[in-house]
Amino acid sequence: MKRRHISLFGAGLTLGLAFVGATPVGATPLDTTTDATTVGATAIDSTTVGATTVGATTVGVTAVDATTRAGAAPASPRLRWGSCVLGPDDREGQELAAAGAECAGVTVPLDYRRPQGRTLTVAISRIKATDRAHRIGALLLNDGGPGGPTIGAPPRVAAALKGVARRYDIIGMDPRFVGRSDPLDCGWPVGSGLTGAGNSRASFERQVAFTKDLAAKCRANAGDLLPHASTRNTARDMDRIRAALGERKLNYLGVSYGTYLGTVYGQMFPGRVGRVVLDGALDPRAYGPTMLPALIGPNEHALAGWADWAAARNGTYGLGRTGAEVLAAVRGVAEAAGRAPLVLGTGADTFRLDDTQVPWLLFGPLGDDGDENRAFLADAVRALRLAADGRPTGPLSPDLVGLLRHSFTDVDSASASAQMAILCADGSAPRDPEVYWRAVEASRAAHPVFGPALNNLNPCAFWERPRERRTEVRRDMPALIVAATGDPRTPYPGSVALHELLPGSRLVTLEGVSSHGLYGFYGNACVDEAVNAYLGSGQLPTADLTCGKAQRAGG
Repeated sequence: MKRRHISLFGAGLTLGLAFVGATPVGATPLDTTTDATTVGATAIDSTTVGATTVGATTVGVTAVDATTRAGAAPASPRLRWGSCVLGPDDREGQELAAAGAECAGVTVPLDYRRPQGRTLTVAISRIKATDRAHRIGALLLNDGGPGGPTIGAPPRVAAALKGVARRYDIIGMDPRFVGRSDPLDCGWPVGSGLTGAGNSRASFERQVAFTKDLAAKCRANAGDLLPHASTRNTARDMDRIRAALGERKLNYLGVSYGTYLGTVYGQMFPGRVGRVVLDGALDPRAYGPTMLPALIGPNEHALAGWADWAAARNGTYGLGRTGAEVLAAVRGVAEAAGRAPLVLGTGADTFRLDDTQVPWLLFGPLGDDGDENRAFLADAVRALRLAADGRPTGPLSPDLVGLLRHSFTDVDSASASAQMAILCADGSAPRDPEVYWRAVEASRAAHPVFGPALNNLNPCAFWERPRERRTEVRRDMPALIVAATGDPRTPYPGSVALHELLPGSRLVTLEGVSSHGLYGFYGNACVDEAVNAYLGSGQLPTADLTCGKAQRAGG
């Protein structure tokens, strides 16, 4: 099964978000609330705060872009396109090459307040438009995260665009500190900063200490980078990419967290936005380190839907004849993990999971309600149940080994570090562990599986305060918003809320589906055709659209 990098806190098999705490790490937060980075065209985003706010953020003084204060930004970077293949084992590069893509690096300032200072390289890929006579422009992609790599996405999006692909230069980007871009690695022993609170006060205290240590590792190993990991800086990087590509406006397709990034870009650079698609949208007012509890209900609902599916296949998985029996088996596994770690796998692929880890193993595959993901989760629960009974699980599937390795060992330290750095640079979290413990305890009875996990603290409780304020949506932006009513990662009300904040937008709703990331992923013709019609014509639908669930490939 492919890992999908679209999910907040895990889509498909990506456990996703890690939160890294908030202990003051030194610097005093600065106001750098608006953007007017002069990159390639007349620059002007702005916010006048204190009096009338015209821009993106409300602060207490007249906000001027940090780049302007520090002096003119560097000239638009020149791009040197070349092969995407990094070596004989670079499968992603080979897939890009097979699709005719080329890759380059864009030089951006680490700190936009000091544009002549230290720089970073942001990696991008491109499949060029073949219909140059009718070329629309560049379409920049972001598959979410935060911190999800997207450099490999152009072939997938080109396939979904069908004939419209010929008219776009399709651009993949690994955002700053992610993937092939210059990295940020805290040297973590795990591939996710998210843990559960476990079944007892003792397990919660262990996680408080562990989470505090993750934040300390980031300060020690990447403290010079952490303040610059914000979404606003990634939006500034996007504008550098736009300028480097020679584009007057940037077209954009963002999924999951990528919808927040696209919204922020539109607020900071309103004159440079072209056609925008936001798939699985976040309410920008709710985004931040404290948004996980809002996912408890949607994921409990998704878990119940999976339990009914597994019960209908009890002959295959043996987890229960009814959905209630399957859910009881899941709760039994979580309780057993609190008594002693569950041993899964054999040999070098042996893993020990306790009650703080099991809920996150269950959480990952719930991002998609297709048969492939549901079968994966059923296999995982079957293995957990064997372990809970003290029986050997035997060898695990390669997919399950991959998920366990990426989530609970140090293989994905850099990815998890970048994800947490972005999240914590974008917002603050309560610093008192008792705040989280009270929420955990209050949620146990109604939500025994995901309540203690999603109410737990994260490393942002031990992080430096963000240097910039939250971006507020104060400008309309024509956009096509796509959402599933049962989305367990960015719940449907978030897309409705963003639609209300952007009255010039249109909302395409897919009913009866519990899946995250639709366009080019789920395979619903109604959704895909609406997106392609808009990206091809530039004309939003005259009214909001509702699509029905239909059979899709593989599920």
